[in-house]
Amino acid sequence: MFKFKRVLVPLDGSKMAECVLSCVEELATRGVAKEFILVSVTERVKGYRVISDYSKPSEERLAPEAAGKKGVQAQKYLNRIAKGLTDKGVNVQTLVLIGNPAEEIVLYADAMHCDLIVMASHGKSGPSRWTHGSVVDKVFRATRLTIMVVRPPGCIISD
Repeated sequence: MFKFKRVLVPLDGSKMAECVLSCVEELATRGVAKEFILVSVTERVKGYRVISDYSKPSEERLAPEAAGKKGVQAQKYLNRIAKGLTDKGVNVQTLVLIGNPAEEIVLYADAMHCDLIVMASHGKSGPSRWTHGSVVDKVFRATRLTIMVVRPPGCIISD
């Protein structure tokens, strides 16, 4: 039987992505994995903030500033999911990453020495993945790690 120390679980806020949670519980219950890291990746957006010189109120300027779109909401979402898992005895951490989902998942998994990535085969993009490319496919092609792909119930793809 496989034994994993650290498992990365990317979630995008969709019910389809959450189908992996029962697998996470099962891996924890059976002692197959010790630690789970729930991540959500928000896109990087460029914004501006006003910088004022209080000694010269008429001289305000805009300074570029990068921020994660909906980062606070993503953290609240992850905290809610983590609480449900923690209540069931699962060792969980959470983190919001900013950037391209596939790239950030791969970079973080490598940097944190994860042994396994557990992902749903469909997330928010659903069938549009054929035009935009699947995050799962991109992660699979970019990492050397073991990936467990879970198909959400009711997701049957026909030709």
